[in-house]
Amino acid sequence: MPIDYKDTLNLPQTDFPMKANLNQKEPEILEFWENKRIYQKIQEKNKGNKSFILHDGPPYANGNIHIGHALNKILKDIIVKYKSMQGYYSPYVPGWDCHGLPIELQVDKEISKLKAQSSKVEGSELILQKRQFCREYADKFVNIQRQEFKRLGVFGDWQKPYLTMSYDYEASIVREFFKFVKNGSVYKGKKPVHWCPSCVTALAEAEVEYAEKESPSIFVRFQIVEDDILKYLPQLMGKKVYIVIWTTTPWTLPANLALAVHPELVYAAIEDGEVIHIVAEDNLTNLKGKGIIKGDVILKISGDKLQGIRTKHPFIERQSNVVLGDFVTVGEGSGIVHIAPGHGEDDYEVGLKYGLDIYAPVDDKGKFTKHVPEFEGQFVFKANEGIIELLKEKGALLNVDKIKHSYPHCWRCKKPVIFRATAQWFISMQKRNLRQKCLKEIERVEWIPSWGKERIYTMLLNRPDWCVSRQRSWGVPITLITCEDCGAFIEDEELFDKIVKLIGQQGADVWFKTDIGDLLRDGYRCKCGSTSFKKEMDILDVWFDSGVSHAAVLERDERLSWPAEMYLEGSDQHRGWFQSSLLVSVGTRDRAPYNIVLTHGFTVDGQGKKMSKSLGNVIAPDEVIKANGADILRLWVSAEDYRDDVRLSKEIINRLTEAYRKIRNTERFLLGNIYDYDRKDYSKDLLEIDRWAMSRLQNLIRKVTEAYEDFNFHEVFHLLYNFCIVDMSSFYLDILKDRLYTFRADSKERRAAQWVMYQILIDMTRLTAPILSFTAEEIWQTLQKTEDRRQGIEFLEESVFLSDFPTVREEFVDKELERRWERLIKIRDEANKALEIKRKDKFIGNSLEARLVFYLPADELKLLENYRDFLATLFIVSEAEIYPSEQKRGDVYESAEIKNMFISVEKASGAKCERCWNWSESVGKFEDYPQICKRCYSAIR
Repeated sequence: MPIDYKDTLNLPQTDFPMKANLNQKEPEILEFWENKRIYQKIQEKNKGNKSFILHDGPPYANGNIHIGHALNKILKDIIVKYKSMQGYYSPYVPGWDCHGLPIELQVDKEISKLKAQSSKVEGSELILQKRQFCREYADKFVNIQRQEFKRLGVFGDWQKPYLTMSYDYEASIVREFFKFVKNGSVYKGKKPVHWCPSCVTALAEAEVEYAEKESPSIFVRFQIVEDDILKYLPQLMGKKVYIVIWTTTPWTLPANLALAVHPELVYAAIEDGEVIHIVAEDNLTNLKGKGIIKGDVILKISGDKLQGIRTKHPFIERQSNVVLGDFVTVGEGSGIVHIAPGHGEDDYEVGLKYGLDIYAPVDDKGKFTKHVPEFEGQFVFKANEGIIELLKEKGALLNVDKIKHSYPHCWRCKKPVIFRATAQWFISMQKRNLRQKCLKEIERVEWIPSWGKERIYTMLLNRPDWCVSRQRSWGVPITLITCEDCGAFIEDEELFDKIVKLIGQQGADVWFKTDIGDLLRDGYRCKCGSTSFKKEMDILDVWFDSGVSHAAVLERDERLSWPAEMYLEGSDQHRGWFQSSLLVSVGTRDRAPYNIVLTHGFTVDGQGKKMSKSLGNVIAPDEVIKANGADILRLWVSAEDYRDDVRLSKEIINRLTEAYRKIRNTERFLLGNIYDYDRKDYSKDLLEIDRWAMSRLQNLIRKVTEAYEDFNFHEVFHLLYNFCIVDMSSFYLDILKDRLYTFRADSKERRAAQWVMYQILIDMTRLTAPILSFTAEEIWQTLQKTEDRRQGIEFLEESVFLSDFPTVREEFVDKELERRWERLIKIRDEANKALEIKRKDKFIGNSLEARLVFYLPADELKLLENYRDFLATLFIVSEAEIYPSEQKRGDVYESAEIKNMFISVEKASGAKCERCWNWSESVGKFEDYPQICKRCYSAIR
């Protein structure tokens, strides 16, 4: 009966499937982690060790997670898992931002019944009903997003997250606000702020984004009062003299109270018939070129000499005086700025300096009030056209055009905002030197990437006082009580403590439920003697909410500690959470709440375009998980350089799926070939190629660890991928197959190879675990089963995440060996090229049919002499011979890489062994096994 020699080979055996089926396997692993309390066991294991606290920036509890959320959470998870495996105590407490406008607007849409009842339900009762709906809405999406984040394989204390709407957190918000009040940083003032007419609320700098907008561009002339021509410009007597301004916001002209010139600029008077126009000399060429100004210069005068001149408002019965402003520039306009103190930051400062009224005749919805009768009730942007027509009628309009420019928009509703003076609460950037302290802390903190430092530094350098009041319902109220007579707010330690305690017990709703009389001591009087008080009903900016998280969470949560080692969010948070956290922490503790700030870019499509539903290029995390599995998303996060905008497309996913398949197959090969490994130490029996593999493994561990430490995760991916493909699959494991399959199962050579593969598999699994978390755990559990079959000869931790991150074993590092084998690999690559040519020519089928003859220069000849008995194995051929270059003969392949190296590919001698497929002269020499070679005969016998 013929023998099936396949049964005599040591072929791979493993339960680890080639096809990952991640979308089916991953939920099982999630269940394993939860049932076995793996996250909790990690914390117990590392408790007491040095800590690395990555503080979670709270995502907004509104809607399902998008791909940007996935990028952010996976990046955090990679870091936390790596640090935990390094032995750091690194708990991850997720959080959610629950207050704010998006939820309130969504609730407004969904509770039309409440709006219908608004005539019956009044004041605090209506607010409390709306707040309850908002709380329920936020709670719903906290639960939805929690499950979505867990599905990504993100470890964390998901059952005990922090929520900005929890009572304890709300009490912390008020407590931190009172610290600013007590140190004198809080004030109330009428000041122009970014105002969103659509959302009907003030906006902070962090809530404004810039987008292109088309606006009217007009040049308007203000006629100088006749008496002032004589007083300031006597040379121009007898003429009508006008000062020319330029604006892209005609709607602000009803609020005009002054005209600003730069004190050091030179201004020119240009005569055009009976009329004279005054503009900056530096703007003349441009203005004449556009035909806006005509005539000759008849007078030049310094800006500081124009101060005090009175002009007539173009269409309102009042005067606008000329004032000085260092902010005035030359360029597109006329070099003269119209000043509306209620509608601009610079205008406001000038208004304060010159005692002008902070005048803004515009209501909360962006419509003109009765103070502008011609346009009362009109939305300001729509009124532009009417104002331009009125200017034409009055003969004040010199030119009108359209301009596209960068304009502030509300980051929530995406509509253009206006600058509007209203009474708001502010935190001063000057009091207690807050700005300078923040700038100093920015210098101390490590910013990754480094450009983040300059970005936030510039923002803080120029930012105005922080407007912290919002005219909405869903949030933490500004818990101050003000005197109705003098307007001062009560600063009383006992009152503050009482309010904080009440909110900690009943939540911020208590502010809307409690009467002032129940808060104040009996007979309380203001310093002015008044007993009439009112509660503030505005809420705090939600950026103050989240900015307080360092105090509400890091300081008060026993799982954590202050300050955090790292904050990690998208690059938009330089103007958002990074900045508000810095301001709140420095303002009360004189220190930033973080040591490292890491920033990632935005997610874009394969062409670098922003993802949007209208373009149809949105890829949701759920979509990728269902089709490919969460580990492919995790691989994507690690493979891309997060410092730039991160691209995602179906093509990218397909490419990464292929890369994943190659990594998985390498690990499967390793698993399959250690099925019968006896777990003994064979490190003393290693062949030189095994020692090379072990040295390469140490090199990988060192470089991967450095990349993790530097947060260069794309390097981690490329190092691991190249190790799998280049060092392992294409070289070491390829060569190893003969030893693994054909040698006697318990031979020292095979056991040594298994020992090496076991070390590689264990270390690679731990190296990849922070990134390919599901696959690493699947491998670990497969190893556990193998261990069980081997009766637990070697103990493996319950989860890969309870094991330690691999460290370099210096005894296996051999740089000289690696250099030598680098030369051998170069020769092998050339041999493969020669073999491939002969394969294409149909001269040979596979490489074992070949006999290689090398003709080599002296150095290579000397090198290969030392490996004469190993050459056939190295090149995976049946025979290999070496000769000096000058002895070359016959049809040879000439190497382009190694000078004077030639390779001849010939047919191997003998016959093919039916067991190992090598060709040998010994085949047919054994009567009982005539089909096999001497080496296989020894193995079978």
